[in-house]
Amino acid sequence: MRKKVDIKLTKRTIKDWGKALLLLLDEAVIVVLAIVALRFFGIGIPLPVAIVIALVLGGFVFVIHVAVIPSFHIRAVTGSEGMIGTEGRVVEPLNPVGTVFVKGEYWRARSVDDNIAADATVEILGLDGLTLKVRQNPAGPQNTAKTNWQRQDLNL
Repeated sequence: MRKKVDIKLTKRTIKDWGKALLLLLDEAVIVVLAIVALRFFGIGIPLPVAIVIALVLGGFVFVIHVAVIPSFHIRAVTGSEGMIGTEGRVVEPLNPVGTVFVKGEYWRARSVDDNIAADATVEILGLDGLTLKVRQNPAGPQNTAKTNWQRQDLNL
């Protein structure tokens, strides 16, 4: 019985290796230019030594580029999608509209549940224009050190 091959995955893998090899090409050009420059200025490096150095450096750079390949598939999270799930702190009580402090910025927010008192921790559920939809986070802040740092920085 033949094993089924995923064509999309195969194409993606070939594209990834192509990108890595293309990124490796500029390092190879730099190594060649360095060897030519050394020969031009009369610094003699035996060819076998130059080849070994180039192969070692090339292998090192190739391993680094292969480690970069997974980053080709990470989706950038920006805009409203990047805000959802983030925690913030209530600055002005939400009755049901007030102000919260999130990622170093003040935002207008609307509570989807009940009124929320000042200095409570909230979780962002979505955005409606430039107004955040939030709910109170009963567990409190997940990163207390960051919250304390933000309070000290803003003298709150």
